[in-house]
Amino acid sequence: MKLHGYWRSSAAYRVRIALAIKGIDYQQVPVHLVKDGGQQHSAQYKALNPAELVPCLEDKDLALGQSLAILEYLEETQGGPKLLPAEPGLRAQVRAFCQDIACDIHPLNNLRVLQYLKGEMALSDDKKDAWYRHWLATGFAALEVKLAKTAGHYCFGDTLTLADCCLVPQVYNARRFEVDLGPYPTLVAVVARLEALDAFISAAPEQQPDANG
Repeated sequence: MKLHGYWRSSAAYRVRIALAIKGIDYQQVPVHLVKDGGQQHSAQYKALNPAELVPCLEDKDLALGQSLAILEYLEETQGGPKLLPAEPGLRAQVRAFCQDIACDIHPLNNLRVLQYLKGEMALSDDKKDAWYRHWLATGFAALEVKLAKTAGHYCFGDTLTLADCCLVPQVYNARRFEVDLGPYPTLVAVVARLEALDAFISAAPEQQPDANG
């Protein structure tokens, strides 16, 4: 398998965590999202992933974008610990939590959105950062309420799930933009426990071969 990604991409980070938990060997292919005008826009990468986004997973003849689809694909085709619960209702809750992050929070704060706000919309850095913090706070407030009902050691009880793979990268991004995490004590406590696990340590952005590139 090859994972095309960028060290600080939260979407690629989600996939790295799942790969590490499952113990899957793979090759990383760095795609710098800023250098050369954004290497994700190159003809070579666009041929692989027309959406011009990371991550993209290559597995033999398959080229698959969208991090949640990749996570589900790994869950269905690979061994290692299961990251979706067997019980349908709980499994749906885990998926909903992942979508809260990947569909509602992250897209509003993705790099191409921030570039558009600063470029075409001519927003100042302060206003761009205010936009980012507003939508993070809105999303995290809802996650905190959910976690107060579902969290044990991790997001859903004491077993790792795809929800944990999605939460940690989003909190990493929040820290980068100096979002106040004080209102979310359950969320912060869960993330602290997750970040101490080997799989999460090895998947962290600073541990990647293209870090700080």
